[in-house]
Order: sequence, then structure tokens, then C-alpha cells
Amino acid sequence: MRSPPPPPWRAGRLHSPLPMLLLFVAALAARAGADDLASDARALLAFRDAVGRRLTWNASDVAGACSWTGVSCENGRVAVLRLPGATLSGAVPAGTLGNLTALHTLSLRLNGLSGALPADLASAAALRNVFLNGNRLSGGFPQAILALPALVRLSLGGNDLSGPIPAELGSLTHLRVLLLENNRFSGEISDVKLPPLQQFNVSFNQLNGSIPASLRSQPRSAFLGTGLCGGPLGPCPGEVSPSPAPAGQTPSLTPVPSSGGGNGSGSGSGGTIGGNGGESGHKNKKLSGGAIAGIAIGSALGAGLLLFLLVCLCRRSGGTRTRSLEMPPPEAPAAAAAAGGRKPPEMTSGAAVAPLTTIGHPNAPIGQSTSGKKLVFFGSAAAVAPFDLEDLLRASAEVLGKGAFGTTYKAVLESGATVAVKRLKDVTLSEAEFRERISEIGELQHEFIVPLRAYYYSKDEKLLVYDFMPMGSLSAVLHGNVSSGRTPLNWDLRSSIALAAARGVEYIHSTTSTASHGNIKSSNVLLGKSYQARVSENGLTTLVGPSSSSSRTTGYRAPEVIDSRRVSQKADVYSFGVLLLELVTGKAPSQAALNDEGVDLPRWVQSVNRSEWGSLVFDMELMRHQTGEEPMAQLVLLAMDCTAQVPEARPSMAHVVMRIEEIKKSSVTPNIEQVDDQSSRAESEAAPTNPFAT
Repeated sequence: MRSPPPPPWRAGRLHSPLPMLLLFVAALAARAGADDLASDARALLAFRDAVGRRLTWNASDVAGACSWTGVSCENGRVAVLRLPGATLSGAVPAGTLGNLTALHTLSLRLNGLSGALPADLASAAALRNVFLNGNRLSGGFPQAILALPALVRLSLGGNDLSGPIPAELGSLTHLRVLLLENNRFSGEISDVKLPPLQQFNVSFNQLNGSIPASLRSQPRSAFLGTGLCGGPLGPCPGEVSPSPAPAGQTPSLTPVPSSGGGNGSGSGSGGTIGGNGGESGHKNKKLSGGAIAGIAIGSALGAGLLLFLLVCLCRRSGGTRTRSLEMPPPEAPAAAAAAGGRKPPEMTSGAAVAPLTTIGHPNAPIGQSTSGKKLVFFGSAAAVAPFDLEDLLRASAEVLGKGAFGTTYKAVLESGATVAVKRLKDVTLSEAEFRERISEIGELQHEFIVPLRAYYYSKDEKLLVYDFMPMGSLSAVLHGNVSSGRTPLNWDLRSSIALAAARGVEYIHSTTSTASHGNIKSSNVLLGKSYQARVSENGLTTLVGPSSSSSRTTGYRAPEVIDSRRVSQKADVYSFGVLLLELVTGKAPSQAALNDEGVDLPRWVQSVNRSEWGSLVFDMELMRHQTGEEPMAQLVLLAMDCTAQVPEARPSMAHVVMRIEEIKKSSVTPNIEQVDDQSSRAESEAAPTNPFAT
């Protein structure tokens, strides 16, 4: 008899369809993954078509999207999009970045993205790192950012964002880095309950009010250039500084009651520590007659000493920011009188020098119009003037250069100290107008601006006294004759000079919304020891007549500028862009023609194909010592943004500073020995003594 067949669960008949089922599920998953990657690729292509047409992504190879420039994938999805400095421009449209639902890192810094971020960016809920600094984003704080629960790092610095900083940032519990500097955020910072932040910066915004307690542990640099107070910026008006307390006690922020204001009862300052009752406390309060007399005598002496110090200080500074020195007219020697009031030039150490009174306009020596006039000092020199007008007029001087605004001299005082004196010409302002404008210039003190230390005004003479910069101007160092001993500038020095000059101009622009330098060019970037750069001649365009202003060096002027005495901040950016091109190309913008084409420097660089920049655009002195061309190319691209024909398309100086900082960080110096050699040469040169040095 045939035995019955085994049960199906014993024969394994139910197991045979399982591999097929697994294969079917895997196929569905692969199909879904392919669809997701294809969706990501379509979103990227839409993004490229809107803001990045220069990106060389192959639209026909959607499956290869993970190998596109700046794109990285994880688990078959686009997870990272990094396109810093990729010349992106325009507004980010909806239906692009928001569709990248697996994206966790977005870096589009140092581009030209504008407008507001699309609201659907909130759909990219996996985003942890967002770097959009150094663009032109505008509007209020992006609301889509507040809907990213996993956000850890957010950088929106160097944009044009405005409005308040939202308190909803406190809902981002994973946030560790928040950088909002160099925008136009305004109002007070609400007491945002943020998690412990590793980095925080809201400097150079239009914020005001008190820094919240939760942010007072941040460094002072996080709040510079704002109207905030409290915490690291010092107490707000009416706020009492924390008083030191004994160990184990919490410092008190409330004023201490005066000794005579209490009645000795209760828990006020008259109480005792560890006392045993009111009687012992009363005994402790009693003072002997000798103690009372000593207190009275000490108080009288202290008050007298304080009054004496106040009188001395008032007599010394007069309670003003500047100090004016009344000077008698200098006595002309007999020999000078016999020579028609002119003293013969002196000769020292083989160089042709002469007293300052004998140099300049032959018919109007400086010494002829000094009677009753004042030498006015600014800054730290206002309290104790290091020299007076007579010392200045006796100084031996040599001509450093002649420009549109006048002649500049190197003046060596009898004490051995050296200053630079600029003798203005074509000043048409009244004395009151001149003093008002020159005071605004003199009050501008910054580490990257050559400070105006003093000035002198009379009917016939207007003198400005500056710090002397021993290495001369950038123009002289860049275009001078190498055979005469000039050291060629390598990339590290040129990029450092560019950054220092940019910071100087940025500071000028930050003082008011309309403040501008007005005459940016390489001869107005001066170099100190170790090639430290400072911007000079700030604001002088507002002091002179139209004839001097119109004769500015050609090649730097923005196309929209008609009156050189009225230069906008965007026109300054244009001039600075030309300066950047001058640094990279080594060509002077004042050349009548470049390559016999008769075009200006920006248009000529723009006409050269990027593949030929290494042989045609970059200075050959740079190419001899710089192995990588990408940092130089990035600086050229920044310069082209600065020299855009439309003023609104040019970046702000704050944006320019950030771009140069990023370029410097990305470049590696292959010739450290040469940098050290150049710096040591500058340090070894005997720099003249600065009478204003602190």
C-alpha cells in the first residue's frame, strides 16, 4: 500500500515561493530607490537651470547624479550638496532644494544667491548643516529654517537679511552653531533658550537692547558693531555691575544701601553675622571717638586729593577730544630774509631735504601764514601733543609724491621722529566747513586705516599729518623696478594686503550707510613693516574742489560716477575690484590700452577665456612661485563681481572681506621660506620713529 504524501509543511512546498517573494520585494525597493535618485537628480537640474547654469552636470545621465560636481550620495540618495564659490546667482526656486528629502548638508556659501529662501526648504527635514553665508539673501529670517528639527549648524552671515531674530530658534534643540553676522537684523534679541552653543555671532547688525542672560557667556567678538549692551560689552545704562562676593556667596546685582540709610533693625546691612541678639549687634555698631576722628580726617584728605586730580585733568585735556595749540609766527633768519624769505635747502646723509617751510608753493611758504593759527590733534595725541607747529615747520622734509589732492612729504622732526605731511591744494571750503569734515575723518581710527593725527588750517595753507608708512605705497611696490631692489610680492603677501585693505574699507562703510572712501587705488594703500597694509586718504574727495577730484587716476572710477566728490559705497566696491585685479595681474589700471585693445582692466580680463588665465592674466611673478592657480582664479572672480556694470549687482564690502578670508584659507603656501624672507627684510629695515606710537 502506497504511503500518503508528507504534509506540505514537511515537504517544504511552502518554502519554495519565499525566494521569489524576496526577489520581488528587493526589486520593488530598487525601483523605489532608483525613482528617489531620479527625483533628486531632477530637483538638482531644476536648481542648476535657475541659479547655476555654469555647472557641468550631465542631464542625460540621471543615474550618475552622485558623481556630479559638488554632489555626494548615501544609500542611493543625494545627501550632500557642496557648491561654495561656484558663481551661483539668482533666487532659489521652489521645488528644488526642498525635494532633496535625504539631504543633510547644504553648503552654498560665497555665491550670489539673492531673494528669500523658498518655504518648501522645510521639507528637507534631514538637514543638519546649512552654510549660506556670503550671499545676497534678503527679507526676514528664513522661516523654513525654523522647521528643520535636526539642524546643528547654521551660517547665514554676510547676507542682507533684516528684521528681528526669531525666538523660535529655541525650538531647534540640536543647534550648536549659529552665525548671523554682517546682516541687517534689528531690534532686541529675545531671551532665546538655546542649547549650549559652540559658536555664536551676531556682530555688525542693527541690534539694540540688552544681551539676554543665556548669551552673556559668549565672547565680546560675537556682538561687535551692534547697539547691544550687557555681558561682555559692559553694563547697560542703569545696570549695576556684579559686585565681588566672598567665596561661597553669589554676587549681588543690586546697589548696596548707604551706611546711613538703614535704621539698624531687621535684616539690613546693619545686622551682624553670627550674632546672638540685638544687644550684641548694637554694641558692635558703636565707634570710639578716635575712630570717628580718623574717619573724618581721612575723608577730608581723600576729598581734597580727588578735587586736586580733577583740576589737573581739566587743565590738561580741557574736557575735549582734540587739543589746539596756539603758535606764534616763526622767526625768519636773516639769511632767509635776504633770500626773499626762503631758506636754502639743507643736505643730510646724501639725500636732498629741506625744512618744510621752504618746500611747496614758491610764493606762499608755510611759515608766512601761521600767525595765531592752531595745530589740532586727534586720537591719543589730543591729550599730550608730541610736537607743535614750530617743530613741524623746522622738520627736514622730502617729497614722497604728488597727487590730485596735493603733495605729500616725509618730515623728520628734530627729535628723530618721522611723520607724513600732506599739503592740500584747491580747498574751496570755508574754515567752519573744513573743520567739521576733517573732524569726522580724524575721529575714524582703525587698525587698517592710516590715521589722521593732526591738521593745520589757515587761509593759504591746509596741512594734514599722518603716520609715516615705511614701505611706501602698494603701487610703488607692485610696479616699481625690480632691479632697483624691489622685492616681488608673492601670493601670501598680496592676498594679505587685499584682506587688510578690504577690512579698512569695510570699516569706513560700517560707520554710516552713506560713508565712502571716495578714492580707492593702489597708491592709497600704504605698507608698514612686514607689508602690513592700511588704507589712506579716506574722505579727502569731500575737501577739495571739482578740478582736483576730476583728475583722479583713471582706471578705478565706476562707470556711474559723474562727480568724484560724491562716490557711493557701491562705487568704492568697483574701485576695490579693480585693485584686486591689479594685485593678481600686476598690470596698472591707468594703462591706456591692454594688449592693444584699448579696454579697461576689468573688461580686458573678462574678455580672456578662463583656460588662458594662467598664461595671459596672472602676473608672471606670481606664477613663478605659486603652484596652485585656483586661489588666484577665485580672487579674479570676486573682482569681476565687484566691477559689475550695474551697482546693485556688486557685493558689499562685508561680503568681499568674507570671500577673501575664504580664499586665503583655501590656499596653501608652497614657499614658506620666501614669505619669511620677505617679512624679515621688512622687519630688518630701520623704520623711523613714530611720535604717535603708544
